[in-house]
Amino acid sequence: MTASPIVRAPRCAALTAAGVVTLLLCLAGLVPAGPASAGPASAGPASAGPASAAEGPLATAFTQAAAAHGVPRDLLVALAYAETHLDGHGGRPSASGGYGVAHLVSNPTLHTLEEAAKLTGAPVASLKADDTANVAGAAAVLRARADALGLDAAARADSDRWYTAVARYGGASTPEVARLYADAVYDLLSAGFTARTPAGETITVAARPAHPDRGALANARDLGLPENNRTLAAAAVDYPGATWVAASSANYAVSDRPASDSIDRIVIHVTQGSYAGTISWFQNPAAQVSAHYVVRSSDGAITQMVREKDRAWHAGNSDYNHHSVGIEHEGYVDNASWFTDAMYRSSAALVRSIAARYGIPTDRSHIVGHSQVPGTDHTDPGPNWNWTTYMQYVTGGGGTGNPYTPEQVCGDGYSVIDSAGLGTAGTVYLLYNSGNGYNCVVTLKKTSLGTPTATTAYLEVQGKSRVTDSGNFGYYAGPVRAAAADKCVKWGGKAGSNTYDSPFEHCG
Repeated sequence: MTASPIVRAPRCAALTAAGVVTLLLCLAGLVPAGPASAGPASAGPASAGPASAAEGPLATAFTQAAAAHGVPRDLLVALAYAETHLDGHGGRPSASGGYGVAHLVSNPTLHTLEEAAKLTGAPVASLKADDTANVAGAAAVLRARADALGLDAAARADSDRWYTAVARYGGASTPEVARLYADAVYDLLSAGFTARTPAGETITVAARPAHPDRGALANARDLGLPENNRTLAAAAVDYPGATWVAASSANYAVSDRPASDSIDRIVIHVTQGSYAGTISWFQNPAAQVSAHYVVRSSDGAITQMVREKDRAWHAGNSDYNHHSVGIEHEGYVDNASWFTDAMYRSSAALVRSIAARYGIPTDRSHIVGHSQVPGTDHTDPGPNWNWTTYMQYVTGGGGTGNPYTPEQVCGDGYSVIDSAGLGTAGTVYLLYNSGNGYNCVVTLKKTSLGTPTATTAYLEVQGKSRVTDSGNFGYYAGPVRAAAADKCVKWGGKAGSNTYDSPFEHCG
């Protein structure tokens, strides 16, 4: 059956890219500073100056550190925000041993804290707890990375040229996670944001076009693009919506669950660190910890790191490790800005899938926080985790829909300009990015969520070959992207037995 379109809007009437970014960043406790653009235009020289004449103490620290060490000010702020949401947590370390608003690390394999002390002459104690010293230390370390890469003054003036230096600052053990880390920083830099610190200070980064020079990392697997991960993930993940990145074999125990041990609980954790940083830590054999899944704050993206049949070391209790699945959520227990609706919905869909496969009751006796595990000294997910909302999503009170949106699948800067229903099986969406002139098509399923079923999305630019993504997918087909500025496009998709095929339209 061919469905009729349910939404029609000319391209000129589409939502702006800033509208999509506003939604995603507001979920994370941010207010965008201006229109976003993810287009390919080169960014101009990055300013090291203040965003406004009246700066608070932390904003001043960023401005002064950037000027002193020749680092783009807004890039330094974006890096710190990606790590900690500009919260130094009173000098307490992250799970991977990172301190302060800019996450200077001291662990068995990464020593940016000690490096900062050597570069700046500041005592380690000050670098841990004093915001100004911490930011200056981070700027010094980042500049050292740029110097090691041979960036001259002209290159250092362009924030796009700092991509590899940012990736190295994160200390990831694999190229794919290094790219994930740096992309998170540049996504913030591109979108722009206004962040509010725990002390009530407001710090602004203006939106700007960004086209980072990824260097050798351009060839690394992009964990942010689902279509790049499906082939690898299909052979590894237990949850079709997840990306597969293996934890170090030193951080979990190979097992044969549920044959060896029943799986009857799900443990909810908070990472006490960033998404990319946590993935990197679980890859580090020195960590001696892991979880089966990690969920991102901004959009609910999920990475699986340990097979459910194996025992992740997450609960701090042998019995719970034998019988549970552990889910980590990006953020810190004392900062509510990390706990977004996108994260709750995506995690709840994951929990429903796990519970259905092992017959686990979806109640608070079987879906527990780490703090509820006997013998633990952990407090996560903490008082800012909204158990009421989360459990409503788990049990179907508003969380039974597809956890993905077309904007999340296509990426920053894309807005829906058209859509067509595929009966009760799904909806196919056409999106446009005014920043780079690309269209994107994605088909979102409405039924059999989490179960791979035949789903298709395609996009054809007039005069060019059709591009199609077709297969058995758990949540969506796509994204299919193509440059289409000033061109007519034909688009469509299929879910179940329902198909939509557009004529050539949306010309220009």
